[in-house]
Amino acid sequence: MRPRNKKNLEKRLDACAAYIVDDPAGRKGAWKGDFRAVRLEIGCGKGGFICGMAEKDPDVLFVGLELVRSVIVTAAEKASARGLGNVLFVNANAMNISDYFEEGEIDELYLNFSDPWPRDRHHKYRLTSDTYMPLYVKILKDGGSLIQKTDNRDLFEFSLEIYKNYGCVLVRTSFDLHAEPWYGEIANVVTEYEERFTSMNVPICYAAVEMPPRETVAAKIAECEENIAKRREYERKAMENRK
Repeated sequence: MRPRNKKNLEKRLDACAAYIVDDPAGRKGAWKGDFRAVRLEIGCGKGGFICGMAEKDPDVLFVGLELVRSVIVTAAEKASARGLGNVLFVNANAMNISDYFEEGEIDELYLNFSDPWPRDRHHKYRLTSDTYMPLYVKILKDGGSLIQKTDNRDLFEFSLEIYKNYGCVLVRTSFDLHAEPWYGEIANVVTEYEERFTSMNVPICYAAVEMPPRETVAAKIAECEENIAKRREYERKAMENRK
């Protein structure tokens, strides 16, 4: 179900415009600035996780990517209310991340409670599918990390197979994160979804993954970007035909 448009959305977006990057492609290669590192959350939702992480690491720049404008405004308002100076948001599709971030520019990437797309024919839309994984390898630094949390066991098992297929190193995995003896050792901020599921005694699956060297999956990266270019051309022609 799509989120409803929020009342006074445009006015609210204007009020927190300093936190929303209008031209992310224009910042490609220059996100880090004086920060120690750049970390990206794809599908940041209402911003609870990314704002919490930003409070823990003020010398790291956190970038939250979210497709839905009526959701990203809540995240930006949250960052503004807390006076955070190390959080920015991008209102865009995850398929475009290689347009916004230079090769190796991201230190760590987060996927928190992504849409599981349960039907087989929709698995290509999963954020850990071959549709997106090559892009992550490209924008993450050598030895960069991907951190995933989900309540969906099927999505998690699917993701673990994808990670293995790409030659990723599974640093830590769990089918019940909050029950692990090492839980207190990781930098975790409990998201809105995580709080809801744990209150219902639903176990949280977790993976900390070290990405493979880019050269080992260069062919997959090239194929992925070629497919994205074809999709954009298809969408462009479809738009022209509707005029």
